Amino acid sequence: MASGSRLLVPVTESTTLRQTVEYAVDAALDEGKGYVRFVYVYPGEVRERAAGSQPDPGSHSDPGVTDGESPEPATKAPGSALLDRVTVWAGEDAGGREDELTVETATVGTDEYLFSPEDVARALVEDARRHDTGRLILDPEYDPGIGTPLLQPLEDELARYGAVGVEEAPVQRQARRGPLLARTSALQIGALFGISFVFYQVLAGQFVLLDLVTGTISATVVALSISRIAFTRDPSIETAKRTVRMAIYAPYLLWEIVKANVQVAAIILHPRMPIDPRMTRIRPALWGALLVATLANSITLTPGTLTVRVRGRSLTVHTLIPPAREDLFDGGLERGVRFVFFGRGSMAIGSPRERGDTEVLQSPDENETDGVPADGGTSASGDPDAAGGEDA
Repeated sequence: MASGSRLLVPVTESTTLRQTVEYAVDAALDEGKGYVRFVYVYPGEVRERAAGSQPDPGSHSDPGVTDGESPEPATKAPGSALLDRVTVWAGEDAGGREDELTVETATVGTDEYLFSPEDVARALVEDARRHDTGRLILDPEYDPGIGTPLLQPLEDELARYGAVGVEEAPVQRQARRGPLLARTSALQIGALFGISFVFYQVLAGQFVLLDLVTGTISATVVALSISRIAFTRDPSIETAKRTVRMAIYAPYLLWEIVKANVQVAAIILHPRMPIDPRMTRIRPALWGALLVATLANSITLTPGTLTVRVRGRSLTVHTLIPPAREDLFDGGLERGVRFVFFGRGSMAIGSPRERGDTEVLQSPDENETDGVPADGGTSASGDPDAAGGEDA
């Protein structure tokens, strides 16, 4: 069984990190010799910014603090400077008991895309199991950089595994007062004015002087009043491209909705009404909350399919009829969403069926079953309470 003096501490830049390191070292040495493993979780947004090479996952020990020595990774991993700094802090905090403390550092998640609190929790628990760490210390301001502050959701996800004890470092947090409204720019105001004006004219349905005047007034009021909360950054050429691609995707989505309506209506009007309801799961090749939300809503808008749960990149979808399930596994909507955000080249990625990222969770006569592979294979899922396997 893992000892409580063997600690795992995920680290990221924060105002309370220094105090968290001190607390972890004191906790590790509380009962004699101790072990602390500091890990930097490799976030998706860092992966997107990385130019080319991907660092090798692996750990290294500080020779001045640890008993053993391990070779440094050949490639400097993101966060390595932070881990080096944390190692120095740990040595300082150990003081005269430096020889009783073993400190290791590692980069976690370099071989996968960590997208959600669930993914981060799974990666941390797997690391804790591999290195026999019995406690996990969380920095109160810990955020690995997946887009939102994670502490409470991450604690909840870690609690679901129950493999390690989790505690928040009792450190003093600084009060932070940020502006309620972001700064705006002429580009943001102009973009919002154009969107509002066009939307007004579409609703008006006719191109007359009265609508032009009232549309201009309305768009001006909207642009000046909410431009400071409507954008997080200035619109760019890529924003315009995505807008155009979204205009192309909208008719395709409308066609899918109409087609699905006809299929469902035919089933309902059939004398035997041969529905075949199944709970399914797919893991689309999409990264980012906005992309996954766009796909989930597109699926729900299409009759015959309903997105009932989203965990990271894993979508649990209820399918009513076989054609709806086949269309879902063929990934037409997924390719459409990739086209909107990444362009035509991204559509070459295989469908969920071809990638083996599909899973049928429930048969018509069963309330709860183990995962039954759909045609094309079974996807891996990191959800510990769901049918199927573990994340690949």
